[in-house]
Amino acid sequence: MIISLFNLRYGIHINNTTSEIIFHIITMLNVGFLEEIIMRGFLFKMMEKDNVKRAIIVSSITFGMGHIVNLLNGADFVPTLLQVCYAIAIGYMLVMVFYKSKSLIPCIVFHGIFNALNIFSTGKSTVISSIILIILCLGYTLYINKKVKS
Repeated sequence: MIISLFNLRYGIHINNTTSEIIFHIITMLNVGFLEEIIMRGFLFKMMEKDNVKRAIIVSSITFGMGHIVNLLNGADFVPTLLQVCYAIAIGYMLVMVFYKSKSLIPCIVFHGIFNALNIFSTGKSTVISSIILIILCLGYTLYINKKVKS
């Protein structure tokens, strides 16, 4: 939950109607659902049969690189590059959660909440905040690897 709330570190900004807020939340929950189905449910599961380590790496990097499409929506280059970097760390964390738990549910819930809260965040990606997010994700992933049995 700490990682999913990280986007709200500078506060919340809501300047939408109730219906727009509901629409944004539903959209981001669906994006999280679809990305998890594609990245962990399909990509990782298909590659896992041949080589688990390679499947983890490819799934994580592909997930992060997939966020580069935000440039097509007019996003600035540096914040998008930072997003790609921390998305790789988030992807690694989520693939490990999926690998250890054998369930996409925690990944989908986290991803949906993370995306939905990001819409209402007043903060922008900075190098420092991206590094902190990467450290949090990697730290949690290390914890999962040591404490949770498959």
